[in-house]
Amino acid sequence: MLRVAVTGGIGSGKSEVTERLAARGAVIVDADVAARAVVEPGTSGFEQVIAKFDVLDPSGRIDRERLASIVFSDPAQRQLLNSILHPLIRDWMREQELTALKDRGQDTIVVHAIPLLAESGSRDGYDVVVVVDVPPDLQVARLIASGRLGPGPARARMKTQATREARLAIADIVIDNSSSLTALDERLDEVWTELQARL
Repeated sequence: MLRVAVTGGIGSGKSEVTERLAARGAVIVDADVAARAVVEPGTSGFEQVIAKFDVLDPSGRIDRERLASIVFSDPAQRQLLNSILHPLIRDWMREQELTALKDRGQDTIVVHAIPLLAESGSRDGYDVVVVVDVPPDLQVARLIASGRLGPGPARARMKTQATREARLAIADIVIDNSSSLTALDERLDEVWTELQARL
């Protein structure tokens, strides 16, 4: 098994990269999916979050937008949330990896999509680190175009993440995703060939 981490700043196109790696045969284990799964109603993560944060919506679920507004404006609150979620996310992702190994065997490339890899300091847990890289202005433009965030909130969110330089410093492979999807596919053909060789 080859354990690959894919990371990049918000708006860099990590999802495009992981979808295309899945199409080439990789098993994807996504930290964003994990972050939602571990706070579903009835889970210990759900109970811990609502005990610490006033974020329960009328339907009995966590109001993710309200939670984001709290933790992205206060580093201490963000650290508290991370202390709850990160161990649960790691355990969930490990279970997914073990399932993939059982189902697919040792000749498996498992790609962990981890937005905050540089921030977490867990680079050494992976055989290969792939960084999806775009210039910061393009990150902002994509976030605005997607309707996810306005210019101010986009830049504020980016400031809570590692710098572009910090991400590039941990990279074994860099994917420049500032051009077209055709160019991205061409680069991913090269990357997939390299990952298969390392496997």
